[in-house]
Amino acid sequence: MRGLWRRLTGAAELPEGFTGELDAEEHVLAVGGELVATTAGLWLPGLGRVGWHLISKATWGNGVLTVVVAEQTGQAGQAVLLTDQSPRRYPLERPGRLPEAVHRKVTGSITARHRHELPGGAAWFVQRRVPGRDGVVLQVRADPGTDAQAVAELAARVSAKLPLS
Repeated sequence: MRGLWRRLTGAAELPEGFTGELDAEEHVLAVGGELVATTAGLWLPGLGRVGWHLISKATWGNGVLTVVVAEQTGQAGQAVLLTDQSPRRYPLERPGRLPEAVHRKVTGSITARHRHELPGGAAWFVQRRVPGRDGVVLQVRADPGTDAQAVAELAARVSAKLPLS
């Protein structure tokens, strides 16, 4: 019955060997190889589910999905400070709708963004929706070499002026 329902609705089936556990409200959007895009995030081998708000960048080209995952490294006021991890590359022989779903969810989570020049570099200030939460969160991601203290001070000032959740 589930297979029929998935064919009728276009919902993707989980790949064989998938060991994650979807939340009750989480639905599969697309599958490509071992990768699973759901309403809550992107399931990556070895990482589990990564929320859409923690994917800094995802690109598709030459049969490879490249994903840059961010990790929270601090807090400045209500702003979340992030650092990008090294890009992860996932060759996909049969990507299906996965690249489109990933692009739509990553860009759809962003409500506003601004790049600000700072001593030693710059930082991105990005307001994003977080699955399962009302409102938005301010994320600040500094370029390597940017003065971390200047980033934190500015992030705290900016977050104090924004209506965040």
